[in-house]
Amino acid sequence: MSKKRAYQTNYSHGLNPAVYDLEKREKKANTIISILDDYFQDTELSSLDMLDVGASTGIIDHFLSDHFNKIVGIDIDEKAIQYAQDNFSGRNLVFNVGDAMQIDHPDESFDIVVCSHVYEHVPDPYKLMSEIRRVLKFGGICYFSAGNRLSIREPHYNLLFLSAMPRFMSHLYLRILGRGSYYYEKHLTYWFLKKLVRDFDLVDYTRKMIYFPEKYHVDYMLKLNSAKHKIAKIIATYFYWICPTYIWILRK
Repeated sequence: MSKKRAYQTNYSHGLNPAVYDLEKREKKANTIISILDDYFQDTELSSLDMLDVGASTGIIDHFLSDHFNKIVGIDIDEKAIQYAQDNFSGRNLVFNVGDAMQIDHPDESFDIVVCSHVYEHVPDPYKLMSEIRRVLKFGGICYFSAGNRLSIREPHYNLLFLSAMPRFMSHLYLRILGRGSYYYEKHLTYWFLKKLVRDFDLVDYTRKMIYFPEKYHVDYMLKLNSAKHKIAKIIATYFYWICPTYIWILRK
């Protein structure tokens, strides 16, 4: 296999069955809605047009479509988009095969772009963010959910320290465990993520979600006042740079 980093065009087919989990995807949709509703306090969400880059099987967009004027979901994964087209439809919901680094829409087309755990999958995350900024209207925002390279447990393979290792060791780690031959995902540390989004104004929702998990519908992961919740608050307050995931609103 070529060692050149490229797209995972079949990510939904066997690599990540969670993208077909209706219950889990609905929970993620509820979090997105709660954050955007909090951000757009004086604007009706139903008046806004959204693009989801990395829409996958379309389940999240299906739930979001009840709240927004129009949603376009794109993904390089043809099987995932076919599943979305076959299972979800609506006057305001469209799914297309599309490249997040070459978005097939004019400048300033959308009020919101959702980019949820996508940057680590594309060959050039800087090109991705440039395209997102291009298609956003002036004052529009990107809902940006990003994994941290310094996470203890890598989320795609559920393996300890996989993303933090040097690349050659990550490949070897997968091969030894029989989980794959090449580690495609390329996560960034907090500092490099800040560099990645430097062309946007950043509004941080990471700490808000951790401090108030019920308000942002993440209490299924962080039960209020549980030991896990208390540890998460300590990390968010004093060791923010090792938070496993960041949720940022990026304003153009």
